[in-house]
Amino acid sequence: MTTHTAPKFQEEYSAKLPALALLANIGWSFLSPEQALAARGGKYDQVVLRDVLRAELQKRRFVFAGKEHALSAKSVDNLITEVCSPALNEGLRNANEKMYNHLMYGISVTEFIDGKKANPTVALIDWQNLDNNSFTFTEEFTVTRSGGVENRRPDIVCFVNGIPLVVIEAKRPDGRSGSGSGPTVAEGISQCLRNQRPDEIPHLFAYSQLLLSINGYEGRYGTCETPDKFWAAWREEVLTEPEKFAIKNRKLTDSQLDRLFAHRKAADRDWYEGLIAAGELAVTGQDELLISLLSPLRLFEMVRYFTLFDKKAGKIVARYQQVFGIKALIDRINTRKPSGAREGGVIWHTTGSGKSLTMVFLSKTLILHDDLKQCRIVVITDRVDL
Repeated sequence: MTTHTAPKFQEEYSAKLPALALLANIGWSFLSPEQALAARGGKYDQVVLRDVLRAELQKRRFVFAGKEHALSAKSVDNLITEVCSPALNEGLRNANEKMYNHLMYGISVTEFIDGKKANPTVALIDWQNLDNNSFTFTEEFTVTRSGGVENRRPDIVCFVNGIPLVVIEAKRPDGRSGSGSGPTVAEGISQCLRNQRPDEIPHLFAYSQLLLSINGYEGRYGTCETPDKFWAAWREEVLTEPEKFAIKNRKLTDSQLDRLFAHRKAADRDWYEGLIAAGELAVTGQDELLISLLSPLRLFEMVRYFTLFDKKAGKIVARYQQVFGIKALIDRINTRKPSGAREGGVIWHTTGSGKSLTMVFLSKTLILHDDLKQCRIVVITDRVDL
């Protein structure tokens, strides 16, 4: 085997391959581009992995008259049709919000059991049981543009139950000019924004919950229609440096390596195995972003608790200080004194850090929290206009 230890600055080696390996390490299962295409019926204009979604829906059960029942084939077909028909005629933002509501609250179907009508609501994602979901990802995900002529090819797409929730653009760290000053992360952000235009591939972004741009050393994240100036970096405050280091340097199994590299030229696997054999790898900003946002549990938290829609600002995903501030608030609210009274506390943010949105995210988190949804929220302000 030929060992390559010198760094390569092409985006394939500097950003994308390390990202693919890390995703496999944090709980995602890789599908080759050919496998992903087959799972969507061989159609480049389809972005949902219908075969995967169908398999997950066939596991769903509903209770009627005290008994559990599987979904009928007709209901499964109707659910797939609904999921695969984003309301883009209403605009991308509205289509994305409608799909988000489907993900959050499920879709109602009609079933007949022994001649009696039932209207169960079917969850597309099992938010309560992480293991009752499918986490897959692929690379070079070719999608036909709205005009039906040309294609776009996002670098990495991650699917939950066959639904494309995450799109990642991977760029070289030194820019295309090779001068060190060319566009890197900014170029990936620009591509994500371009691809959301009506004449591009908005039908992919109708499902998007997190969008990432990475370059091997750093990264930024946003969501559907996030303006470029609001794409944010991430600073992890829960996982320790040794924990992140252990995740980054966890060895992939032979089966994982086979899936990642079976469709690639042999030199790619040689390069990767040479890199691993050369010694332990440092954790980069790209690694921290991927581990922090795309570990399945954290992704579920970001989508369920830390995403909202505003009539003026559009879709908003929380920044790291809001996420960890709210996590600390929930822990404090859950803490009781020996007398049974809850603990109090103060959260402090600087001007412009999103305090008002933090309050909204907290309210949403409380509503969705099984033990705290009965909490009463009182807002006291010294301002007429927040």
